[in-house]
Amino acid sequence: MILVLFLPWTTFGRTWYISPQGPLTTIKQALEMAASGDTVLVRQGTYREKGLIIVKPVCLKGLNAPILDGENKYEIISVHASRVTIEGFRLINSGWSGWNDIAAIKICAQRDVTIKNNRLEHTFFGILYQNAVRGLITGNTLLSDAGNEIQSGNGIHCWHCDSMRIEHNEISGHRDGIYFEFVTHSIILGNHSFDNVRYGLHFMFSHEDSYIDNIFRHNAAGVSVMFSHGVTMLGNTFTENGGGGAYGILMKEITDSYVHGNSFLNNTIGIYMEGTTRVKVIGNRFNANGYALKIQASCSSDTITRNNFSGNTFDVATNGSLVLNNFDGNYWDKYEGYDLNRDGIGDVPYHPVSLYSMIAEKNPAVMMLFHSFIVTLLDRTEKIMPGITPENLKDDRPFIKQIKLRP
Repeated sequence: MILVLFLPWTTFGRTWYISPQGPLTTIKQALEMAASGDTVLVRQGTYREKGLIIVKPVCLKGLNAPILDGENKYEIISVHASRVTIEGFRLINSGWSGWNDIAAIKICAQRDVTIKNNRLEHTFFGILYQNAVRGLITGNTLLSDAGNEIQSGNGIHCWHCDSMRIEHNEISGHRDGIYFEFVTHSIILGNHSFDNVRYGLHFMFSHEDSYIDNIFRHNAAGVSVMFSHGVTMLGNTFTENGGGGAYGILMKEITDSYVHGNSFLNNTIGIYMEGTTRVKVIGNRFNANGYALKIQASCSSDTITRNNFSGNTFDVATNGSLVLNNFDGNYWDKYEGYDLNRDGIGDVPYHPVSLYSMIAEKNPAVMMLFHSFIVTLLDRTEKIMPGITPENLKDDRPFIKQIKLRP
C-alpha cells in the first residue's frame, strides 16, 4: 500500500515589512527582494504601484487593510507563480478594457493560489483564475457598480480550472457574481451573490461540480446552469430574482444532476428546465413564485418528488403535451382531493398544470385577466374535462400535508 500525505503550504522564510514611512516603501521592491517562501507584510496606507506582478511563491498580507489603488487604469495584482497567498487588502479602482479581461487580482495558469479576506471595490473583473488548479477564494467582499452587461466584468471568474473552492464570499454589483466556464470538480459554498446585473452564478460546460448553501438574491436572474453534467445543487436559497425572463435556476441541456434541499422564494420563475435529462429535483421548497416550475417538452427522465409547492401563482407550466418525466410524491397547496384511508397520500391524482398557465405560456398578455371569474371557471372546467392541459402530467401520490424537508 502506498500512503500519500498532503501537507499544507507553509512559509518558513523571511518576513519583509512595507510601510509608507519605512525603509521599504513599495510592495514591488519587496517582491523583487523576497525569496520563495517569504512573507511580505504591508502596513496600513495607500499604495499606487501601477500593477504588481508576483512571480515567486510568497505570502502577500495586509495589516489593517492597506489600500491597493489601480487608479482606474491598471490590473492591480497579476500572479504568475504557484503557492501564493494574498490576504487582508482593500483593492480599489482596477482598470477597464473592452478587449482585455482586466482584474483586481488575476491568476494565470498556477496551482494552490489562495485569495482570502480581501475587500474589492469598483473593479472590472474582481478575481480571475485562468487555467488554474486547487485555487481557494474565501472570505472576500467584492462590490462594484456595473451599469450594464457590456461594460462590466464578473466578480469571481474561473476559466478552464479544476478543483477550485469558492466559499463564504459576498459579491454584488457585477455582471455575473460568480462565473464558471470549463471548470471541473469544484465547490461553491456559503456565498452571498446579490444585486448583480445578470446572474448570481453563471455555469457553462462545467462538470462534476457542487454549489451548496449559497444565497442568490435580487439578481436579474439567479443561477444559469448550461451544457453541463454531474452538477449538485444543495441547500441554496434563490429569492427575489424577478422581472421578464428571470428565474431562480435556469437548467439548459444538463444531465445526471441533483437539485435537493433548496428554497425558491418570490422569484418570477423558480426553476426553468429545457433539454434536461435524468435531473432529480427532490426535497425543495417553492413558495410565492410566479411559476414554481417551468419544464419544457424537451426534458426527459427527470424526477420531481418530495417537494413542497405553496403560494405560487402557477405550480407547473409546460409548452407541450408530451410528458416524459415523473412528478409523483409532492405536496401541492392547491390540491383539493381526499384521503379516505388516512395514509397521508391523496386518493386521486393532482394535475399541477392549470389551463390558464397553458394559455399564458402562448399569450402572456392574458395575465391581466388572471383574477377574473372566467379564469376560475375555465380552470375548474379543465379539471373535470381535461382537453388542453397534458393529461399525463400528474402527481399520482400527492401528499396531503407539507413534507418535512432539510432545515
